[in-house]
Amino acid sequence: MMLIGMAIDVVLGWPDRIHAWIGHPVTWLGRATSVLETRWNQGSERRRLRMGALTTGVIVLLALVPAATMQMLLSDGAIGWLVGGVLAWPLIALRSMHDHVAAVARPLERGDLDGARRAVAMIVGRDPATLDTAGVARASIESLAENTSDGIIAPVFWGVVGGLPGIAAYKAINTLDSMIGHRNERFEAFGRVAARLDDVVNVIPARLTGVLFAIAGPRNAMRSCRVMVRDAHRHRSPNAGWPEAAMAGALGLRLSGPRAYGMTLSAEAWLNAGAPDPGPKDLGRALSLYRRVMAILALAVGAICLL
Repeated sequence: MMLIGMAIDVVLGWPDRIHAWIGHPVTWLGRATSVLETRWNQGSERRRLRMGALTTGVIVLLALVPAATMQMLLSDGAIGWLVGGVLAWPLIALRSMHDHVAAVARPLERGDLDGARRAVAMIVGRDPATLDTAGVARASIESLAENTSDGIIAPVFWGVVGGLPGIAAYKAINTLDSMIGHRNERFEAFGRVAARLDDVVNVIPARLTGVLFAIAGPRNAMRSCRVMVRDAHRHRSPNAGWPEAAMAGALGLRLSGPRAYGMTLSAEAWLNAGAPDPGPKDLGRALSLYRRVMAILALAVGAICLL
């Protein structure tokens, strides 16, 4: 099912017509999360922590129960695999991630910094107005590395482990983390359970993604592994540092570092410090590495199918 879902996504992505007609499962979960957060994120810190945990449970169940029901209804054999693959398809953002980064690469290579800033604003939370050419390239490569883990490797991993319930539950948890798992006054208590749960479910996929980045760049595999092991823990996230550090080592570039979120300056550590900053052409190299990782992933899932 995961292999079929990946293949459909490579060919079609998530078409605009379908999005305009029914939206997307992640947006459905996002709207439900927003409704519950508006109603329940109030009162004392203890109450907000409790209601945030309840919100997390409700949203995960909203994804898990229908997925488990559909899994039970699927027949064994090719028809069941095909239907399951179609149902898994919107939860694997393989093509979308590539297209978003390519949309940054094109204007950046033409020297259109403003156009590149507008494109990168679609995939990162930092203030694009503060980014120079190297900053835009760095932000795009970091997003590609992190979202390869969160948007593709992790959903496929949990889909292989748990079928439709596994991939649906993962996407619910990841959506919750992106919406309420922030360390600020509004969400510190309310989103704590969601953030911790997201950390747990990404432990294996994040490290697996780092290994895949190293394998996909065999000439620099040792450097990629060395940088990953040395620098991953320096990242603010317990998981995102693994794919980002592996990407930095594979490409021979430095990533992360200080960045601005609105009026706030975040003093992040460098990954692969001492290496050069990325330039416009390095986005093409990063996308090439990404495509090789996707090919390896497809081969690995295909091999599992034959077991």
